[in-house]
Amino acid sequence: MTVRLLRDWTDARGRPQRVADDVLAAIGARLTPAVTADTPFLSADTGQPLALPGGTAGTAEWVFEDGGRTTASLADDGTILAPERPGYHQLVAGARAFTVALAPRRCPAPPARAWGAAVQIPALRDATPTAFGDAGILARAAPAFTRIGAQALAISPTHALFPGAPARISPYSPSTRLFHNVLLADPSLIGIAAPPSPAPALIDWGHAIPERMALLQAAYAGAGEAVRAAAAAWRRQRGATLEAHARFDALHARLGGDGWRDWPSAFQDAAGDAVIRFAAQEEEEVAFFAFLQWLTDLSLAQAQRTARDGMAIGLIADLAIGMAPDGSHAWSAPQEVLRGLSIGAPPDPLGPQGQNWGITALDPVALEQSGFRPFIDTLRAAFAHAGGVRIDHALGLERLWVIPEGADASQGAYLTMPGEHLRRIVAIEAQRAGGIVIAEDLGTVPPGLREALAQRCMMGMRVLPFERDAGGGFIPPAIWDEGAVAMTGTHDTPTVVGWWTARDLDWARRLDRAVEDDRAADRTALWQALGGTGDPPADVPLDAILAHVAAAPGALALFPLEDLLGLEEQPNLPGTIDEHPNWRRRLPADIHALLAQRAVVRRARLLTSERPG
Repeated sequence: MTVRLLRDWTDARGRPQRVADDVLAAIGARLTPAVTADTPFLSADTGQPLALPGGTAGTAEWVFEDGGRTTASLADDGTILAPERPGYHQLVAGARAFTVALAPRRCPAPPARAWGAAVQIPALRDATPTAFGDAGILARAAPAFTRIGAQALAISPTHALFPGAPARISPYSPSTRLFHNVLLADPSLIGIAAPPSPAPALIDWGHAIPERMALLQAAYAGAGEAVRAAAAAWRRQRGATLEAHARFDALHARLGGDGWRDWPSAFQDAAGDAVIRFAAQEEEEVAFFAFLQWLTDLSLAQAQRTARDGMAIGLIADLAIGMAPDGSHAWSAPQEVLRGLSIGAPPDPLGPQGQNWGITALDPVALEQSGFRPFIDTLRAAFAHAGGVRIDHALGLERLWVIPEGADASQGAYLTMPGEHLRRIVAIEAQRAGGIVIAEDLGTVPPGLREALAQRCMMGMRVLPFERDAGGGFIPPAIWDEGAVAMTGTHDTPTVVGWWTARDLDWARRLDRAVEDDRAADRTALWQALGGTGDPPADVPLDAILAHVAAAPGALALFPLEDLLGLEEQPNLPGTIDEHPNWRRRLPADIHALLAQRAVVRRARLLTSERPG
C-alpha cells in the first residue's frame, strides 16, 4: 500500500491548491512509516479477477471463514478468479498466504420511495420529565413515527463519550466508537424507574450527567442475580476491548481531567503496572462501567426492535469519522490511531474558514498491518442495532485532511487512505448486517469518489441548500442524483424555518462572522423553484419545501425532525463550542403530542403520498 501526502489538490470551487513544504514536513514527521514489503491483505469483488503480488504463481487454495476449502489456478497474468463468497478468507498461493476481503458488488438497497426522520436522541421528550432523551424514550417514540409513515429513524451518534467530563458532549468527538454512550441506557429495562427530573429547554449537562450517573449506580447496586449474570456473560464475550474501555471510564471517574493526557504518567499506559493494579483493586468500579455498556447495548437493541415493528429500515446509526485523541481508543490502542495529528476539512461550503475537529482517526498504515481489524470492529459496533449506517464525512474513506495538533485548518494536507479496501469492507459488513449505507459526501469531494460510492449503493447526500446551479438557482429535485438520499438539511445546517427567516445569519452576526447577506435573493430563487410567482411570502412555505425535496428520485429521503415540526433553531453550529448551545436543545413538548399535531400530520401525509415506501 502506498500512503502519501498530496502536495497538490483541488478545492470545492475547482481551484488548484498547493501545500507548502514546511506543512508537508511537519505532517510527515508525525506519520507512521509506510509499509514497504508486500502486504498480506488483499481485497476484491466476488466473482472478479484478483491480482496477486508479483512472484506468486502456480496453484492456490482458498480457505474460507467457515473452514471450507477449494483449489484454484492462477492465470498467466498473475490473477485468480475470486469465488462468489463474500467475507474474509485466506488464500494460500505457493509459499505465500494472504487474507482476502471478498466484497459483494453492492450494499443492500433501501425500499423504494421511503422517507424517514432524523432525530437527536438527547432532544427527545415524552410524558415523564427528564433532563435529556435516552434510548428508552427513543424506543417509545418509534411507534409514533411509524404511525405517520416514517420507514426510518436516523439517529445522532451513540458512541461512547466521557461520563467523567460532563462538558464533552459532542457525539462526533467520542472517546471510542467501539462502545456506546452509557448516558443513553434505559434503566427501566432492569426494573429501575427514573424519577422525574427538571427538563429545561436547554440541557444542563453539568448537572444532568452526574444525576444520571447516580441513577445508574443505583440501578447497578440494585440489580438482581439474573441481571448481573447476563451482564457478566456479555462482559466475558466482549473480552479485552471492553475491559480496556471499562478501565478507562473507571480511571477517568477517579482521576478526572479531560482525558488520559491529564492523568499521572503511570496511568497513561493502558498496559502498565499502575493500570493493572488499579483494575484489580477497583474491580467493582470497572465492573460497573462494563455493566453500563451491557445495559446501553440492551437499550439500543430494544429501540431497534421497536422501530422495526413497523418500519422497513428502523434505526440508521451515525458513524463519526474519528475519535478524541485523549479518549479510550487512543489510550488503549495508540498504535491504531494517527498521533500528533488532528483531522478536519479545508475551506468548503460547510466551513468557509476550514475546520479542525480536534479528533484523530485510524492510521492507514496500522490498518493494513492489522488486517483492518479496527475498522471492521468499528463497523460492526455501528451496525449492531441498526437497519443502516450513515458514515459521517465519507470522503475520509479516500483521503483525510490532517493537521498538526494545535495548528489551524489551513496548515493541513490530504493523507490518502486505502479507499478500495475500506469500501469493500463496508460492503461486506453492510451485507452481513442487512443494513443500508449512507455516505456523507459533502465538501471537497475527490474526483471519482461519488461514482465509486454509487457503484456500491453507498448512497450520497443531496441537501437542499447546496443543490444549486452555476447561477445560484436551485436545481429541480427531479434531476438530483437517483443514488443519493434527499434531505432538507443536516444537524450542521440551518433548519428550513431558520434559513427562511435568516436565523443563521443572526447567529453569524452575533459571533462576528463575515456574512454575505443575499438571503432575500436566495428566498426568491427557492420560491421560484417551488413554482411560486411574485415575491416570496413572509411565512415559510414549509409544506411546499418538504414536498419539493420529497419529489427527488432517490429511494430514500430523510427530513430532520426540526423541519417536520417547523422549528427555527438548529442542533449544532459548526465552528463553535460554547458560543452556541450545541447538542443542548430539547424539543418543545412530548414527542407523541408533537407528532400528533395537525400540521405535522399534514406534512407527514404529504411525504407519504410522495413516498409510500
